[in-house]
Amino acid sequence: MTTQYLKANIDDVKDDIRSVCERLSMDASEVTLIGVTKTYEPEIINASIDYGITDIAENKVQEILRKFDEVKKGVRWHLIGHLQTNKVKYIIDKVDLIHSVDSVRLAEEIHKRAKQIGKIQDILIQINIADEEQKFGIKPSELDGLLEGISSLDHVRVCGLMNIAPFVDDPETLRGDFKQMHDLFNRLQHCAYANVNAKFLSMGMSGDYPVALEEGANMIRIGTKLYGQRQYNK
Repeated sequence: MTTQYLKANIDDVKDDIRSVCERLSMDASEVTLIGVTKTYEPEIINASIDYGITDIAENKVQEILRKFDEVKKGVRWHLIGHLQTNKVKYIIDKVDLIHSVDSVRLAEEIHKRAKQIGKIQDILIQINIADEEQKFGIKPSELDGLLEGISSLDHVRVCGLMNIAPFVDDPETLRGDFKQMHDLFNRLQHCAYANVNAKFLSMGMSGDYPVALEEGANMIRIGTKLYGQRQYNK
């Protein structure tokens, strides 16, 4: 990919965000655009940073470790894939936001490792809103119980919710799921636990982010729409 092509892609996505926000009388600056950089090499990631991508995400711990020192400083790192408890220690000092917390056990490990380095780790709760067997995340009915289990962990801060929508040909079919996520997010904003500060609703990817934004997302995770088709042989 040429950097000119990359810049055009970034500009297109930012234009889409502005367009949706203008229609909804929202402030586009309140939407966090995350570049999902799995399979892309540091030189491409750094070029995107030069063009204004200040948040980047990886699905796998090993990819963060492989790229971290080669990627420009000053960006916010996100872990959006499934996180095993035995790998928390490797990324606790590197990531700003963990999107994929779906158990008290994982939250407890994050708390333990964050406490060791004097950090309060921001997390999102992953919701499997479509109840897909192959995906991680909790059912909506399990949210209250998980929040209660996390409530005593003072080195973990719940900053919102995350959802990975099904891959579909027509993103309009996802609107109902996104609405449900927004309803859950509204509930979370009224949660009384001291370590809950619900700011982010992370949903929407390359194929569906305009619909996700229309239904209340303020954090979107974009890969191929920014960086082009992935090269999975790397």
